Amino acid sequence: MGDPAQDSDHALAALLEGLNAEQRQAVAHGETPLAVIAGAGTGKTTVLAARVAALVARGVAPERILLLTFTRQAAGEMLRRVQTLLARSGIAAGDVQRAWGGTFHSVAAQMLRLHGSAIGLPPSFTVLDRTDAEDLLALARSDLGLGAGRRRFPQAGTCLDIYSRCVNAREPLEQALNRFPWCRDSAEGLARLFAVYTEHKERHRVLDYDDLLWFWHALLRTEPAGDEIRARFDAVLVDEYQDTNALQAEIVALLRPSGRGVTVVGDDAQAIYGFRAATVENILRFAERFPDACTVALTRNYRSTQPVLDAANAIIAGARHGFRKDLVAHRGPGERPRLVCCADEPEQSCYVADRILEHRESGVPLRRQAVLFRAAHHSADLELELKRRNVPFVKYGGLKFLEMAHVKDLVAMLRLAENPFDAAAAMRVLRLVPGVGPATSRRLIEALASSGGDFDAWSQATVPGAGAAALRALADALSRIASDATLDVGAQVGAARAVLQPLVERAYDDPAPRIADLEQLEALAARFDSRQRFVAEMALDPPRWTEDLAGPPLLDDDWLVLSTMHSAKGLEFDVVFVIHASDGNIPSDMATGSAEEIDEERRLFYVACTRARDHLYVCWPLRYYVPGRASDAHGYAQRTRFVSGDALRCFDCGSPGLLPDAGSDGPSASDAATSTACVREEISRLWS
Repeated sequence: MGDPAQDSDHALAALLEGLNAEQRQAVAHGETPLAVIAGAGTGKTTVLAARVAALVARGVAPERILLLTFTRQAAGEMLRRVQTLLARSGIAAGDVQRAWGGTFHSVAAQMLRLHGSAIGLPPSFTVLDRTDAEDLLALARSDLGLGAGRRRFPQAGTCLDIYSRCVNAREPLEQALNRFPWCRDSAEGLARLFAVYTEHKERHRVLDYDDLLWFWHALLRTEPAGDEIRARFDAVLVDEYQDTNALQAEIVALLRPSGRGVTVVGDDAQAIYGFRAATVENILRFAERFPDACTVALTRNYRSTQPVLDAANAIIAGARHGFRKDLVAHRGPGERPRLVCCADEPEQSCYVADRILEHRESGVPLRRQAVLFRAAHHSADLELELKRRNVPFVKYGGLKFLEMAHVKDLVAMLRLAENPFDAAAAMRVLRLVPGVGPATSRRLIEALASSGGDFDAWSQATVPGAGAAALRALADALSRIASDATLDVGAQVGAARAVLQPLVERAYDDPAPRIADLEQLEALAARFDSRQRFVAEMALDPPRWTEDLAGPPLLDDDWLVLSTMHSAKGLEFDVVFVIHASDGNIPSDMATGSAEEIDEERRLFYVACTRARDHLYVCWPLRYYVPGRASDAHGYAQRTRFVSGDALRCFDCGSPGLLPDAGSDGPSASDAATSTACVREEISRLWS
């Protein structure tokens, strides 16, 4: 019989094969707190998966490992990698899928189902997504008459943003309003609104996203439940730690107060979610929270060529704070990035489309190319040009699948079957019934609550006209879905779809594609083992776009990727075009109110540039059309402030007529410096 310690050493050595020195240090680290500062393209996922595998190789049972990621898909992919690594190293580890893996919110929901009774939370609660929470806030806002005065009061969406800021950043209302200065005069009304909103949620047995974290945090501070949860885990690993908020960082600390077994992985240079209350301070001050922490920086980049990294290093060097690290390309030299000043937006669109097709002809598939932009509407002109040239594309960062009204209708029906006291879900479903307005909806919701959640209360209700038959059909379907134990989740969604279809056809224009979306959702539901899990995951980690439901594309499919910079995080492409790189767009003029916001905009631009493997183009129109002006219909822009000084020297600069085509030698950087584009820019400074 072998020596277990020796076997563990051999297994660990096998896991370390093929890793560089920095990666090996992170994977082989012991039990004291560890922060891995993983620069873009440095193998963050490889290291995190290998670290989990190393824990298992040392004898930690998979079910005693908690892996917190920012998407369910990321957690699943990570655990599959772990299983592969263990098998390749000859380590028998059983089922790694027994490890706890998921988002902060999904794990919080599971913990609250298991232990929530310790703080008075019923296990049958349902979860409001962003739009549902906004609807419930709007209802409370209306009840309080907050929008009926002579002074402007924030709309429900802004109110929810302020509420979320208070919870996630752990800030009192007065402090949170520093980010919403135009709402300061509404502080008293907001305090009343949030109190009523909280009472509504409690009465209807629902939690919003922020509640999940808040209640999990409270649970961890409640004995004996907190100790029971802590006793489940020997190791807690957090991916994308730079994107956690104050509440999430406190949850990690409450899970492992000593820091023993805590590993966080992230990159302060890619912290881009401050608008969601994420704070880069969590990763910058990790060693302050856990004084015996070790920090390992990964700087060898396996994605990009050195000229791309030189530009990225120079861009992020302008940030005021952060771990200073220069990325070094494992792949070596390549083509210099290009900074392209276009006369106007149509010239930018033509230039980008030309280069895309040239790269395609040189052997780069469309799907290995991406156009990135700060805001979703920035691609509008380019989309028209691509359609004119018959270039297929998919766009990420616009309306997501679960934000589509008809999809929300079906999910609301499933939520209502799960929790008949969910007033927001009931209000959404009832609005589709002919003849049922807000007043009737409230009466029906009260009747349902008074009956203890018996949907017969709706079957017997009186509503005008055709609404009576529709309401009875709805009530019958809900009763069946809620009570028929023989129905699997797919069949339940099928029953909901059947009763919703005529209502959707009546309520929406062009219903055919909407019905097709519901059919896809029915197919997706068949993968789930319970309605509760389906409803929870649709709220916590829904499909982003219909492409997520359709499965992998055909092998001969090809398409260009259009994406907002935020949605492109974590991806990579052979060719990347960053468009509208002018001040006011990058950085956004809505995010320049403080030095912290400008730093985050710089990091976002850095994220966009580091998506490129081989070719990086940064484009900006000198002139913009400004609708509504009586005389001069154009405005002039300046190049983004993030490409200046050392960063500017990392680019070949020019205009579409002077920069080389894809694959050609073209003018040198010194020639480009005296191009007409640069002259145009100098002139524009006289009046911009």
